[in-house]
Amino acid sequence: MSVSLCASNRVIFNLMKHLISRTLPAIVAATFAGLAPLPSSAADAQSKDAINAPPTLRDWQALAKLPDFGGVWTPLISDQVAQERTNPPPWNAKTAKQIEHMYAEEKAGRPFPVIDHCFPTGMPSYMLITHNAFELLLTPGRVTLLGEGDGNRLRRIYTDGRPHPDDPDPSFHGHSVGHWEGQTLVVDTTAVLPQSYLAVNEAVGVPNNGDMHIVERFHLLDPVTLADDLEITANKLLSKPWKTTRKYVRQRSQKYDIVEGVCEQGSYNEAVDKDGNSVFAPIKFHNGVPVGSDSK
Repeated sequence: MSVSLCASNRVIFNLMKHLISRTLPAIVAATFAGLAPLPSSAADAQSKDAINAPPTLRDWQALAKLPDFGGVWTPLISDQVAQERTNPPPWNAKTAKQIEHMYAEEKAGRPFPVIDHCFPTGMPSYMLITHNAFELLLTPGRVTLLGEGDGNRLRRIYTDGRPHPDDPDPSFHGHSVGHWEGQTLVVDTTAVLPQSYLAVNEAVGVPNNGDMHIVERFHLLDPVTLADDLEITANKLLSKPWKTTRKYVRQRSQKYDIVEGVCEQGSYNEAVDKDGNSVFAPIKFHNGVPVGSDSK
């Protein structure tokens, strides 16, 4: 009996050995097939579909090594005025005539409304002439400026190493990429809409008309003063690149927290419609004087 069992076990063992030798390579091949490199065309397609990778703990820890740019900043308006007087843009001859006319109109009490509308202020006027506060946020791969005032005053500066897009969609604030050189944030901005103004004050400025390039260097002058050194190339307006600086003061008090931009809200009254809903109703004017609004 024991001999018979041993012989039977050897038969089973040899059968299993044979089956494994025939099927295991196929199983292994099938398992690793899903891990094999993609065909070149599919791999190329995936590599062009860039993603915003989730930040890691190391990414968040790296922020602690950067200078403290965070908080709410208000522009140093006296410095804006001084820069306008002592370091004007090198306008070309054609643009200089337009600027001269604007200054004359401003002096005569007929200022041109460079930013008196609901469009975003746009670059570089966002940094050059704003009288409103902005909040500066540092997060992994990005620096964000949240501006206070009419329109959409929002800038995203990508610091994750991405390049400018090959075929960008122009916008008021353009496409900005940045990198750190020690304690200085260097920002390169392109793809600004041609309708975005290059302005020296809120009544004097002209559309850039396209092909504008802006390089900024943000750095702290002291713990409460931020400087933005700008170099603006606008070949359709300027005879050469313009270098100028704007300064901002950090406000720690909570009363300086930025608020929503309301744009056209000043042209409306709080009212109630016929259904009892709270609404904004257009203000009626007579010879430029508000005389009320329809509330129902």
